[in-house]
Formats: sequence, structure tokens, C-alpha cells
Amino acid sequence: MVELLEEISQKLLWIRQNRPLIHQITNYVSANDCANATLALGASPVMAHDINEVEEMTSKASALVLNIGTLSVANIPAYLKAGITAKERGIPVVFDPVGVGATKQRAEVAKAILADVQPDIIRCNMTELNVLCHRKVAVKGVDSVASEVGCGEFAREFAEKTNAVVAVTGKTDLVVDKKNMITIENGDEWLTRVTGTGCMTSALVASFAAAGNAFIGAVAGVLAMGICGELAKLRLTENEGIGTFRMRLIDEIFQLNRDIIKKYGKIS
Repeated sequence: MVELLEEISQKLLWIRQNRPLIHQITNYVSANDCANATLALGASPVMAHDINEVEEMTSKASALVLNIGTLSVANIPAYLKAGITAKERGIPVVFDPVGVGATKQRAEVAKAILADVQPDIIRCNMTELNVLCHRKVAVKGVDSVASEVGCGEFAREFAEKTNAVVAVTGKTDLVVDKKNMITIENGDEWLTRVTGTGCMTSALVASFAAAGNAFIGAVAGVLAMGICGELAKLRLTENEGIGTFRMRLIDEIFQLNRDIIKKYGKIS
């Protein structure tokens, strides 16, 4: 996997040299952190939600994130219009179905995005994947409470059904498409104790996908968040908590480089 880590490093260099515009229709809980994570990686974020400007804004972007974390009726047409615009122009779309099983409306919107937009990458947690695959699972708001047992098998089935790259984040992260499967062992439990780290991961995935190749982009974005979460936790002193962890997480994304990726990346 040394070659893959090198390819990810080259994509990071491309991002920092080209500063691609990443359009994110995301949720207001994590929008600021998503923007800062995007900037720290080296890309340029824009958060435009209004139906009257999403088509124009998406047309100028190098990747698009559709995140339904704080879903509203007003934003549903914007998700679809931006997504369809991106697909027509060959711009990679990352779909983050936050809390998809929590309400019927979220399930309906996710179904519409999958059918009408056909995202290139679906970045979700284990519970969300179960819901998208129509498997019975307990739902607790937007948090994942599902077992990871058997994840690879039905993630692959879902990837084949949707013709998308499926990136499932959890204790062990998994990225699959029709032909490939990568597991990532990086990360730290504290990433679950800070709001928006999943959303931030989707922002990183989109930034890497802008450099070309949706599968490598998904692996790179998930790996980057895992490594940076580990290092942010490692650098905490005895009296520092999750507030400092959140701040250090952005710092670690900013400091990420080829040497760090090759030293800490745990993929198989």
C-alpha cells in the first residue's frame, strides 16, 4: 500500500497548489468547521444554499458536498439542483446522508438524491449505511449505533447498486466500489466526541476527489481525518479536553504532509 499512500500525498500537493473550490450545501451545526477543515487542507470552501445561486456556484466548483444534517424543506430543491448541475458538468458529488434513518423526510430526501443526482461518493456511518440498504437497525439521532459486522459485504452490494464509492466511517473505516475495498485503521474515539467530524471528513473527501479519482479521493479524505484525529489526541496535555482537541484537529489538517501520511497511514 506504499504506492497508494504516495498517490494520496501527491493529491494533497495538488490541492495545495491549485486550491480547488469546494461547494458545500451542508448543515449549520458544522459549516464553520467544514469550511476551516477545507481551508486547512489547502482547498477553498464556499457554502451557498439558496436555490437561486446554487447552479451558478456549483458550475464554478471542483467538487460538491450534499449534507442533510440540518435538513429543511427550503434546501431540498437546492440539493437536487446543485447535484444535477454537478453531474451534468462532470463535477464529483459527495453525499453525506446525516441521520438518514431518524425521520421519514430524511429517508425520502436521501432516496431522491440517490435517484436523481447519483452521487459519485457516499460518505456515511454504519447506521446510515444500514438504513440506505433497507436493513433493520436502531437509530439514535445522527449518531451511529449499528454493529460493523458484515459491513464489507453489504457496503460492496450498495456500491454496485448505486455505482458509487461508499466510504463508511467507524471504529474501522471502509472504502469500497465495485472492484476495490480498502480498510483504514487510523482514528481516535475522541473524533466521536466533537460535533461535525463526520461532516468535516466529507469536506476532506470532496477536496481530494477534486484532484481526480473518486475512490482514491474517498480513501484520502477518510485517512486524513483519521491520522489528524490521532495526532490531535496525542498532542493534548493532561489538562486539555475536547475543546482543545477540536482546535488541534484543524491544526493537524493544516500540518498534514507526505511524511506524516507515509509514517502514520494504516491502510490495507
